[in-house]
Amino acid sequence: MSAQLTQIPPEIYADVAVLFEFNQMHHELRPCSIGIGLGSHDSNVPVHAAELYKEGMFPLIVFTGSNAPTTVGRFPRGEAVHFAEIAIERGIPPEVILLETEARNTGENVTLTRELLDKRAVQASSAIVICRPYQQRRAHATFGALWPDLQVLCSSRPLSLADYVVTIGNPAFVVNLIVGDTQRVIEYPDAGFRTKPSVPDSVVAAYKHLVKAGITSRAVRNSLV
Repeated sequence: MSAQLTQIPPEIYADVAVLFEFNQMHHELRPCSIGIGLGSHDSNVPVHAAELYKEGMFPLIVFTGSNAPTTVGRFPRGEAVHFAEIAIERGIPPEVILLETEARNTGENVTLTRELLDKRAVQASSAIVICRPYQQRRAHATFGALWPDLQVLCSSRPLSLADYVVTIGNPAFVVNLIVGDTQRVIEYPDAGFRTKPSVPDSVVAAYKHLVKAGITSRAVRNSLV
C-alpha cells in the first residue's frame, strides 16, 4: 500500500472494517477514579480525553508515553508531553494532569503508570483508558494481565473507520497498525503476555486476508500466519 493513498482501497476495506470494529470494546462509560491516555501518533486521544474530563468522567488523568519511531518526528518532546499540551488547549486544567514520560510500549504504559500513581499516593480502583480505537482490545487485555485489580473501561473518539483515517491522513499507516494490533491480540496471549480474549473466526479470516495481501509492516514477522 502506498503512503500517498487518500483512502483505503476498496478491495481490502471490508476486512479492515472487521478488524477496526473487533478491536473496539464498546464499553458503556461511567465516572472512574482516573483517566489514562495512552501515548501514540494519534492526537485524537487527548482531544477525547478533554471531552471525557468535561463530562465528569474522571478528576485526574495520566498521559503516558515516551516515543516510538513513528512518533518522534511528530511529538519530539515525547507523546505524553504533547498530549498534555493538546488536552490543556482543549480545556483540561494543568493541575489535574500527571505525566509518565518513559513508557515505550503498552505494557510499560500500564506498569509505569501504576508506579507513578503509587509514588503520588493516588489510589485508583477504576480507570477510563483512552487510546486509538483499534488499540482498545489489546490495551484492555494488557491491563487485565498487569493490573488485574483495576477496573478498566476503554474509550476512543467516536469516529467511523473512514473518518478516523481522515484525521490521521495516512491510510496505509493506519491499516498496517490495525493488522499489527490484531495480530498481538490473537497471538501474544499464547506467549504469556496478556489475558486471552475470544477472537471470532471472521476476525481471524479478515486478518489472514490482509496478511496475505502483504499488509505486514507493523506485524511481528516471526509469528505471521
